[in-house]
Amino acid sequence: MGIDHRDPKPFYKQIYEDIVNQIRSGKLKVGDKLKTQHELVEMYDVSLITVKKALSDLINEGILYARVGRGSFVARLPSKIDHTKHLTIAYILKDLDNPYYQNIVSSIESNLSNNDCNMMLYSSDNQRDREEQKIRYFIDMGVSGLILGSMSHIPFTSSLINELHEKQFPFVMISYTDDPSVCFIGTNQEKGGFIATDHLIKTGYSDIGYVNGEEGNLVGEARKRGYIKALTEHNLPVNENYLYRIKVNGKRDDFKSGYDVGVEFFNRSERPRAMFIYNDLSALGFIDALAEFGLKVPEDVAIIGFDDIAIGKSSANQLTSVHQPTDMIGKLAVENLLKIIHGEIPDAPLNRSLNPELVVRESCGAK
Repeated sequence: MGIDHRDPKPFYKQIYEDIVNQIRSGKLKVGDKLKTQHELVEMYDVSLITVKKALSDLINEGILYARVGRGSFVARLPSKIDHTKHLTIAYILKDLDNPYYQNIVSSIESNLSNNDCNMMLYSSDNQRDREEQKIRYFIDMGVSGLILGSMSHIPFTSSLINELHEKQFPFVMISYTDDPSVCFIGTNQEKGGFIATDHLIKTGYSDIGYVNGEEGNLVGEARKRGYIKALTEHNLPVNENYLYRIKVNGKRDDFKSGYDVGVEFFNRSERPRAMFIYNDLSALGFIDALAEFGLKVPEDVAIIGFDDIAIGKSSANQLTSVHQPTDMIGKLAVENLLKIIHGEIPDAPLNRSLNPELVVRESCGAK
């Protein structure tokens, strides 16, 4: 304990590190009150300004908190991450098994590595409460920023977003949100729904159905808006009997949900000749059900999915799909987050919706 006058490091930094070491070693515990500022001045044999600077930095980082007239207290254990060498970014999502988010992970990890940053990855396995607990855990741990990808497709609670804003904590959302206050990098979902439906219409289909996501799924609703817009622009009606919705029972399984919709589709008396399906996994499950009933793709039903995942390219009915620019999403998410961390204003607007592309294969009946 004390100041080493041979150490070129500023005195306030030495005091900062000494207090941090006392907390890590257990000499000071969460909730403990520190000595008064004047007692610290005597203990370290430095000026009051130097002590105030050290305490101010500790408070700004959330390691200490101050109570007016009562002194300074230990707020949390300090991070063990050395941010002086590399920034550490936490990437939190709900389901690492989802192919779309797997592609995002690769892009984010590559771009963070190129910027000499570390990445901590956490998947909450579709449990929303664990997801939000982990976000707060990483903040307390001392990571430099967050990249958030929620598989629920429902915005994070306003209390959490407000908490991040109040703490001015750097974060970027890569899962769909319509909150203009959130830095969002992702795909223009409505445009994706439009180009898929527009292609089916231009291929010659006029009776086109849509398989939506589960109830409350904002991504599914955005894609549905694009579907409706394409029908409207071509003066085609929206037939409510052609609208389907996947159901999630227990652990999310889009392939099984798509299969179940395929069974429902077969059992309806009125069926469309073409289907735009919410995502590729659901589309592949849907196709699997049709095959069991003897219906062929695209001869009996033309199909377009969304996400352009690898398995869709190699399936028996090569799947036409809307491609999301996952490499660019990861790149821009990292670039914007680092600019926010360093106090720079991003070159692009906070909300970036990138254009998707249609990848035409056999399943839609046209190339």
